[in-house]
Amino acid sequence: MFKIIATSLLALTLGLSAQQKAPKVTPLAIGAKGPDFSLPGTDGKTYSLNSFRDAKYLVLIFTCNHCPDARASRDRINQFAKDYAEKGVQVVAISGNDPQALMKLELGYSVYGDSFDEMKLVAKEHGYVFPYLYDGDKQEASTAYGALATPHTFILGPERTLLYHGQFDNGRRDPGPASKNTVKDTIDALLAGKEVPQATTRIYGCSTKWSWKRDWAAKKREEWKVLPVSVDPLDAKLAKTIAKNDTGKIRLINVWSTTCGPCIAEFPELIDTYERFQMRPFDIVTISIDPAKDAEKVKKFITKQHLPLAPRTVESVKKEGRETNNFHYQSEDLDALADALDTEWQGPIPHTLLVAPGGKILYRHTGQIDVIELRRQIVKALESPEE
Repeated sequence: MFKIIATSLLALTLGLSAQQKAPKVTPLAIGAKGPDFSLPGTDGKTYSLNSFRDAKYLVLIFTCNHCPDARASRDRINQFAKDYAEKGVQVVAISGNDPQALMKLELGYSVYGDSFDEMKLVAKEHGYVFPYLYDGDKQEASTAYGALATPHTFILGPERTLLYHGQFDNGRRDPGPASKNTVKDTIDALLAGKEVPQATTRIYGCSTKWSWKRDWAAKKREEWKVLPVSVDPLDAKLAKTIAKNDTGKIRLINVWSTTCGPCIAEFPELIDTYERFQMRPFDIVTISIDPAKDAEKVKKFITKQHLPLAPRTVESVKKEGRETNNFHYQSEDLDALADALDTEWQGPIPHTLLVAPGGKILYRHTGQIDVIELRRQIVKALESPEE
């Protein structure tokens, strides 16, 4: 019996009570007519099956922005679409994920989430030559086709009956070339007038983020809100240890003050970034340079903003002899702090560093961060830690 496996990044951590609420979603049967849809595209147009009436074969790929399997396949999909456009093959990508059903900790492999606006950015940055459609609000197309994971591919023939569904290729999370190009092989057979080699294959990827999963996302948000927050004093010696980053993690260091407007403005984005990457080998250290007399003010700000230690970070932080990720440098000798953290820092704040294991500074920025660029640098560092 054919079995579809949809692997989720967090499948082992999710409780049975939430799973019991899941409606049964079944992939469309081979030979069935492809259900019609009316979905907005990132190019501002609205698409239906009739929009692609001139295509001999229609390759529908249910995918998304955030999933590492989907991210790894997107340039291969784009190249396939270019290569087969003149052969009567039309590729259409559909994101059926509900953005509000995503837990922040599921975003740790991506610069972008799965909102429609972020889809537009991804389509533009990667030069998609195919329509990228949004089904995240009602999820009607995703349900009708039975899209279980990202990416999940459906090939419709000239009569728009389903000829194949399953994996796009076996590349998984490797952005390089795949060793088995399933959809390409299937289309090649069809164009040659042959039978489909294998009508169904297993799919491996992130599970579709159905709207009923919003409860999980809400639960994680509430759990974050009750985590303890603390601030400890910092001296130049400890600052040097933190900057050395004698761990296996990528470390984000941010120097700030309660009297600095850009510092205050960017703080929620720093917290959001930490929440996103908390399940990866990543941590954050904030350092206030407010005067010593303002210690209570610093603590009040950190508490109100709510920057706790993520549960997965607690053990590694304790191994370093620390109890917190928030510090207050109370000395007037700011040169000593600069020498300990980053000799190229000229003094203005906020000052942000991304530090590799061993202390190499991968990215530095003085002034308010561009959070998209910061996430881009973090993803790059996590994917290529040796660079």
